[in-house]
Amino acid sequence: MQGLDVVRQSLIDNQILELIKQRPDITDTEIASQLGLKIDEVIDRIESLSDTRVKILIVDDEKDVVVPLKMSLEADNYSVIEAYAGYGAIEKARSEIPDLIILDLMLPDMDGYEVCNRLREDPLTELIPIIMLTGKDDISNKIEGLERGADDYITKPFNLSELKARIRTVLRRSRV
Repeated sequence: MQGLDVVRQSLIDNQILELIKQRPDITDTEIASQLGLKIDEVIDRIESLSDTRVKILIVDDEKDVVVPLKMSLEADNYSVIEAYAGYGAIEKARSEIPDLIILDLMLPDMDGYEVCNRLREDPLTELIPIIMLTGKDDISNKIEGLERGADDYITKPFNLSELKARIRTVLRRSRV
């Protein structure tokens, strides 16, 4: 079902872009009327299409980690979305197609290793860089995270400046 949602959103995005191309002065209300959509959905899709900032998905079940990290990254002009569980992370990764994912290992519904596996197996998300950010600091956990497809592995507590430097590095490498 999630794949259908992504395909549907992509079709809607293409239809919206075509209407705008045909009539640059078209209003959101007219687009909604012509496509049979709610005005809120049209506005959300247009916002998504017009935001050119680097998009980062933060996946962690602890709001006290997500909220300050989100605020700090947004202050650096990143677009940040969040998920608090594994299934939600996969769904958001598929629908939002972020430029980078910051992924915790300990999530309530599936662990971060499994999330990473599923993202790497999906053609829509297989190339999105993943930084694991977790409290698991054993070398075996780090090796497993990297072997399962993570591009970097950082342990909590973390230094915010170091995390931002690693984000920039991973993004730079992914654009080569």
